[in-house]
Amino acid sequence: MRSKLLLTFAFAISLLARTASAHGPGGEMADAANNFLNSLNPEQKKKATYELTSDERKNWHFVPKERNGLPLTNLNGAQKSLAHALLASSLSTRGYIKASTIMSLEQILQEMEGPSRRFPRDPELYFVTVFGTPGETNTWGWRWEGHHFAANFTIANGHEISGSPTFMGTNPAEVREGPRKGLRVLAVEEDTGRTLVKSLNDDLRKKAVFDTKAPADIITLAEKKVSALKNVGVTYQQLNAEQQRLLLDLIREYVNRVRPEIANKDLAKIAAAGMEKITFGWAGGLDMGQPHYYRIQGPTFVLEYDNTQNNANHVHSAWRDFDGDFGDDILSRHYAQTPHAK
Repeated sequence: MRSKLLLTFAFAISLLARTASAHGPGGEMADAANNFLNSLNPEQKKKATYELTSDERKNWHFVPKERNGLPLTNLNGAQKSLAHALLASSLSTRGYIKASTIMSLEQILQEMEGPSRRFPRDPELYFVTVFGTPGETNTWGWRWEGHHFAANFTIANGHEISGSPTFMGTNPAEVREGPRKGLRVLAVEEDTGRTLVKSLNDDLRKKAVFDTKAPADIITLAEKKVSALKNVGVTYQQLNAEQQRLLLDLIREYVNRVRPEIANKDLAKIAAAGMEKITFGWAGGLDMGQPHYYRIQGPTFVLEYDNTQNNANHVHSAWRDFDGDFGDDILSRHYAQTPHAK
């Protein structure tokens, strides 16, 4: 009897596993998007939706500004929960925690700066926009955007998924007073980069530090299309085993902001393009509290980190894919195979 029960249990688990696998990440994201859209009234839905081919899809930024889309401030409690379910369906657990904590910093900024601002500091002043029609086999996309956090997702034929560009920033980078004193949302991004550059011997460090002054911001900003920046610093091959591990850990910290199925394909793409072609460059001071910047670049991607504003307590960081931002690569394949889709 016990053996029969175990076999029945094993069969049920295998059936559930096959069902989850068949549904896939694209299907889960589509379900979450439709659950959100179905909760909206007509006026809300009009704000939240655009055609996939709309120019609005690449109209993104990470600074306080006028935005299109549907802000969380216009949603009721249930709708906000469904919006967050969509975000959680697209990010990794770690990425979702970071994003949520970044948004919570707006309350701290409001307390620090006061209410007299054109664009208020508000943890709910984040906008959700869906492009096209979500479906398990459909081609569509969606965006979550506001101050210091932006995520863009594109899904082609229900299963090919792009999760870039992504942006995460923190102000303050370290909360230095109040009940949340000591909070550093992007601590790993800062500390791992600093550990890597400080681990280099004198000769390599001279190559890695390409400028004693850090740029005022990330170079790519919120450009709609990015190309490779100038290769600066040291190459992956010039590093020893421990330094290579640190470099890979840093890359993974950015890539793994999105759900594992998307991240794993990005990591495979990076490896296939040639690890030996990846470079790491640093600008600015080496010690905590000094303005600093770094970038890591390979044939397929560039990631940037900058901490110079507000006395080096204000971080901007971005992940860009040269061919895959906004799903340009997967959409090109989709349109080539399905010309009527345009």
